[in-house]
Amino acid sequence: MSSRPAVKPDLINDPVGTTLYRTAVPTTIGAIAVIAYYLANTFFVSLLGTNQLAAIGFTFPATILFTYFGVGLGIGTSALVGRAIGSKNPEQASEITFASMTMGLLLGLVLMIPALLSIDFVFPRLGARPEHMALIRSYMSIWYVGMPLQLMQFSGTAVIRATGNARLHGKLMTISAIINAIFDPLLIFGLGPIQGMGIGGAALATVIAWLFTIVVICYQLSVKEKLLGFKLPGFNHLLESWRRLLVITAPAALANMITPMATGVLTATLAVYGAEAVAAYGVASRLESFIMIVVLGMSMSVPPFISQNFGAHHYDRVRQGLRLALKFVLIWQFALYVVVALLAPWIAAVFTQEQSVKDIITMVLRIMPASYAFQGMVILSASSFNALHAPRNGLITSLLRFFVFYVPLALLGNSLGGIKGLFIGAAIGNLLAGVVITKWISVYTKRLLVKQPQLA
Repeated sequence: MSSRPAVKPDLINDPVGTTLYRTAVPTTIGAIAVIAYYLANTFFVSLLGTNQLAAIGFTFPATILFTYFGVGLGIGTSALVGRAIGSKNPEQASEITFASMTMGLLLGLVLMIPALLSIDFVFPRLGARPEHMALIRSYMSIWYVGMPLQLMQFSGTAVIRATGNARLHGKLMTISAIINAIFDPLLIFGLGPIQGMGIGGAALATVIAWLFTIVVICYQLSVKEKLLGFKLPGFNHLLESWRRLLVITAPAALANMITPMATGVLTATLAVYGAEAVAAYGVASRLESFIMIVVLGMSMSVPPFISQNFGAHHYDRVRQGLRLALKFVLIWQFALYVVVALLAPWIAAVFTQEQSVKDIITMVLRIMPASYAFQGMVILSASSFNALHAPRNGLITSLLRFFVFYVPLALLGNSLGGIKGLFIGAAIGNLLAGVVITKWISVYTKRLLVKQPQLA
């Protein structure tokens, strides 16, 4: 009996609930591996001291800015490849695959130079002190050089998910995270003839893991899936594929870049409370990704399901799949909040021994995760809009959350109640955004199904 159905479920014909489960589980495992990059770096760097941990905290808005640009590229790639597969057009899927990989490489090379030149300009404006700048330079100068590899990785893994091969994606990300975890202590602290690089070693370990991932992705897409050929397409075809990618990628990337912009505002606000507050927020920001790991996994597994069914005109399955995903996120995140709130002091103790830093981390973990169910609903709604080829709606979703609810209420809370008030305000912002945006996506998909199937 062929093992193909077990590896690649039929996103168009298999039962909706079963299909979402079979794609969400391995994709979530892959998402755990991605977050493991950041948690491993944070843990090993924390052993160097508070200044090093604070430096990592300052780098978070910049690294996540470019990471989310890659996420946007992956969103556009997944939407176009998934729809092409759903509409039985493998040639178009192959053209988009090549265009996406080359776009990731070229954009990474173009952005690398201005990113390197901006280090001494950007980070002091985020509140970094002179004692942090040397540490930040050693980390970011390596991380920025590896940026083209990261963007290509986002393109390649998006294609793999769009084909329905979520299991391979999970395995690939897991092995990559293991490589990162092995090289982290070796390059940070050194061993034998290998001299420790300090905080820069964490960045180099991540770049090495990206390189491994790219090699496997290229082999899979060229040899196994036959979606990445060595024959160059015509220049006009390539330009048209890039144009189609940018139609979705540009607003999706902009929407994702709003997140680090908001994080940068909060980081600068927290800087007045000292390095301890910035270090604690840097840890909490990485823990947020881990606490919302299932949401992250579903935000990568649900869009291919929606895109393929959208391409096949199965709008009833689109609506049913989205409703199941939103309901699950709501229940899961509330249950997880109870666990995190109870374990908060012990979680904080893993990352620091300084009591002031532990106290802030504990406080954040007992406030913010209460709102993650609603934040997760916003994330799923935005990714679903992109999968439905409505990227402008996805962009509006992010703008509403951050600049109407999240940031204004966080700053209002800071002015009324200090650092604790800041996080209470941010949590209330997540709640309000989740309610408003979930209602919007529900009305939109109902209209798509009942009235105007050509809308998206």
